[in-house]
Amino acid sequence: METIPEGTVLDRRTLNRSLLARQSLLGRVPTGAAEMVERLVGLQAQEPQDPYVALWSRIEDFAPQELSGMLADRRAVRMSLLRWTVHLVTARDCVALRPVVQDVLERRLLGQFRRQLAGLDLAEVAGAGRMLLEDGPLSPSRLGDALRERWPDRERLPLALAAMARVPTVQPPPRGLWRTSGAALQTPADRWLGRDFDLADGSAPDAAVLRYLAAFGPASAGDVAVWSGLTGLRAVMDRLRPGLRVYRDEKGTALYDVPGAPFPDPGTPAPPRFLPQYDNIALSHADRARIVPRDPHAGQPLPGSGSNRGFFLHDGFVHGLWRIQSARGAAVLHVRPHAPLDAGARKALAAEGERLLGFAVPEAAAREVRFTG
Repeated sequence: METIPEGTVLDRRTLNRSLLARQSLLGRVPTGAAEMVERLVGLQAQEPQDPYVALWSRIEDFAPQELSGMLADRRAVRMSLLRWTVHLVTARDCVALRPVVQDVLERRLLGQFRRQLAGLDLAEVAGAGRMLLEDGPLSPSRLGDALRERWPDRERLPLALAAMARVPTVQPPPRGLWRTSGAALQTPADRWLGRDFDLADGSAPDAAVLRYLAAFGPASAGDVAVWSGLTGLRAVMDRLRPGLRVYRDEKGTALYDVPGAPFPDPGTPAPPRFLPQYDNIALSHADRARIVPRDPHAGQPLPGSGSNRGFFLHDGFVHGLWRIQSARGAAVLHVRPHAPLDAGARKALAAEGERLLGFAVPEAAAREVRFTG
């Protein structure tokens, strides 16, 4: 790993290889699921099976039952967290991170539903919501219906979300278990974990920002904002600056980093990797050029665009989409590159695709990797 002097201008390939190294995507690593989930500061998990593919692509000999066991044993949870989106985090990070993003949740709640919630005492709504949830897990729609019995002139979704913004909730299993379906019910996080939350402690985000830099850096204040939804990050970065290293990107933007972070040679080979559609590696920077090509594939769906397809990396950059179709004992991995691949790249991608099929649909008697488009 290289040592790069402060003030150096980092090109996109240098940033790419550094990001891949921190994300364990230059080579799978022998570690546990909990350690990897914490290293990545959680896994985005709107799609319940996405975290399993994310970990499979990063961990040597990953067994999905390990992550399922963490959810079942309450060592990990699914909850609304960064950017007010569903993330899978360890129980320890649930307690550590949820107070940090309290302002994010409340700000986005009012940004979307200020008119519908006008005139309400939100603390009263939260208290009523907690009492309802303590009787048993509820879906947001059922919670909203129950709250409307007290506030019949209000809409159910804003009421439910107002309660959930101030009462940290998690989605209990079977939601999120490996190859198992279950409704997205909500239950109070403190009761589920047996741990207290102090949402009024004004938790400074410093520790979370340092962890983000270790996993996604070097990064700008704007990058941290995109990842977290937090505001006021200029002041945070100024406060942390004495302990950080500072570089520049090709546009001159300041990039902050933790000391000792890896910088592989930009020419380091990057193996093909299949990642879920909402993997944070492609969603956590204001300028995604370090992982998403700037404009060679205009008009193609980007990661996180709701295409219901994962994305794959070729030479370290997003190069296309994938999905698995299975029926009657056969499974096909459809791979759609954004641009042509040479024979060697197709062969390597197909081999990794075969491994993905073996992981995702091990019961399939027939498996095929099919390139389309």
